[in-house]
Amino acid sequence: MEIKELQETVDNWIKTYGVRYFSELTNMAVLTEEVGELARVMARRYGDQSFKEGEKDNLDDELADILWVVTAIANQTGVDLTAAIERNIAKKTSRDKDRHKNNAKLK
Repeated sequence: MEIKELQETVDNWIKTYGVRYFSELTNMAVLTEEVGELARVMARRYGDQSFKEGEKDNLDDELADILWVVTAIANQTGVDLTAAIERNIAKKTSRDKDRHKNNAKLK
């Protein structure tokens, strides 16, 4: 699925099943909540914590939840994620093309 297609799919789903977009501030709070849920899974899968009884190791689902909310925020604020990520990659390439290669901590 292309990013543009993802934005259209999320928009159609919200308009069909979600009634309307949550407010931008509500979606920001939802994004924060979803990132916290990802952090819980990461801490248990890769960190020192273990899963509690009944908790799920659902890293893929938590990442998808975050992508969903980011896409919804982009839609409701008029951000073309394809153009935004292309600009972001160009910025990082220009700014960091040698930075990480020259970082002794990464060798």
